[in-house]
Amino acid sequence: MMQYLFILFLLLIIFKAFQPKIKGMIGEKSVARKLEKLPENEYVILNDILLKTDRGTTQIDHVVLSVYGIFVIETKNYKGWITGNEKGEYWTQNIYGNKHQFKNPIRQNYGHQKALEALFDEPVRFIPIVAFSTEADLKVHIEKEHVIYIKNIVKCIKQLSVDKCYDMDQVRVMKQVIEKNQLKEKQERKDHITNTRKNIKLTNEKIKGNICPRCGGTLVLRKGKYGTFYGCSNYPKCRYTINSKNLK
Repeated sequence: MMQYLFILFLLLIIFKAFQPKIKGMIGEKSVARKLEKLPENEYVILNDILLKTDRGTTQIDHVVLSVYGIFVIETKNYKGWITGNEKGEYWTQNIYGNKHQFKNPIRQNYGHQKALEALFDEPVRFIPIVAFSTEADLKVHIEKEHVIYIKNIVKCIKQLSVDKCYDMDQVRVMKQVIEKNQLKEKQERKDHITNTRKNIKLTNEKIKGNICPRCGGTLVLRKGKYGTFYGCSNYPKCRYTINSKNLK
């Protein structure tokens, strides 16, 4: 009996350790299933794309190639209050007063767009979308970007599918270009995860020390449209900002 209890306890510890990753995978699978509802005569779906960049690698949750352009989708399976704005370096997750900061998904998705852009010789129309779980209560200040709930992803794509700029032959060529440049080896994916974790840890250490993680300047308290924030002392050369609440 004690042996079974020990095994159960061990499994619970393992599950808790990998819970964020498991929830993230479930969220991405959910989006992938929803995207399959898009008509095949206008859309081609690619999931979990890993590309090489000049800074290392970047992982893109979903890419929807279409006759209307390329939809670049970043999914976040978070819950609680989500606060932030388009320009801030970080957003904040608040669950009953427990706050956790994470990279601004709009900026993150822009990096994904630039990685895709570098693959093509000609300009391509990109349409970025950030999709959150319905467990999240979005309280973000957004003016131009598309930040939605996962349940509305297909509806949002159809609403943004207004002007045809490609035919399906061109869409299939774009698919071939992306797949040709995609990193598929297991070790490359392991290296990507390891480097991402290292970068997050290093960034958090710098922020706690009031050091700008982008240029090494000092983080200075300032007042803006949405309250107080910390900005880099090297402004305007460096425009790094972070909500003041994240440094408490």
